[in-house]
Amino acid sequence: QVQLVESGGGLVQPGGSLRLSCAASGSIFDYFIGWFRQAPGKEREGVSCISRSDGSTYYAVSVKGRFTISRDNAKNTVYLQMNSLKAEDTAVYYCAPARCSAQTMGVLWQRYNWGQGTQVTVSS
Repeated sequence: QVQLVESGGGLVQPGGSLRLSCAASGSIFDYFIGWFRQAPGKEREGVSCISRSDGSTYYAVSVKGRFTISRDNAKNTVYLQMNSLKAEDTAVYYCAPARCSAQTMGVLWQRYNWGQGTQVTVSS
């Protein structure tokens, strides 16, 4: 099965930037890959999705215009470029196979074994 590993998180000041990476250990086939995040005391939410097959993308309203998702199929990696970061972006970020539409971003499988994620902290 596909294993996804997140990296690239860190501590940045408001207005700063980070680029997260999601590396797949095997073929991801025709999956959407989604970035999700979870802040303490809050539910996990979808951030952005990208189709490996055609590159179509979706963004949560809260990040649209600031974040850009991209893919490098040759490297089997999905990226999330995060610009103009806000304190509200502070969370653990995860990537996972996803189902995505203009209205919905969710994990593809009901019982998905989430990875460790990567911590993003936006603070001055």
